[in-house]
Amino acid sequence: MKDQNKLYLNILIGICSLALAFHFLILIKAIPYENTWGGKLKSDQEMYVFEFFSMAINTFFLYVLLQKGNYVKPFFSEKLISIFLWTFFAIFSLNTIGNLFAETIFEKSFSILTLLNAVLIWLINKPTLR
Repeated sequence: MKDQNKLYLNILIGICSLALAFHFLILIKAIPYENTWGGKLKSDQEMYVFEFFSMAINTFFLYVLLQKGNYVKPFFSEKLISIFLWTFFAIFSLNTIGNLFAETIFEKSFSILTLLNAVLIWLINKPTLR
């Protein structure tokens, strides 16, 4: 892996780690869940389901990134890691659009982060297009 791609990967790992911390803060109610998920959550029960799902996805994404960077022993093949990363690229791209249409400035601001994630995934995974 080129040094530049390693930098992009490390930035993604940092962003993902911060996202996990953010979701944990929502889970423990340090951040009000009414300001997240488009203001659609109406109960603690809904919040726990959404946050658990989000943390599971982010943890999986982090694990894929750690494998891509050879920080952990690979469990998935290079091809499967690439497929997972392209899937996350699509998710972050769509999420960027969704965040742009969010109701609160707080959520709209996350469109910058999701766009950055998509661009960084593109940059580290584009060699697999060849």
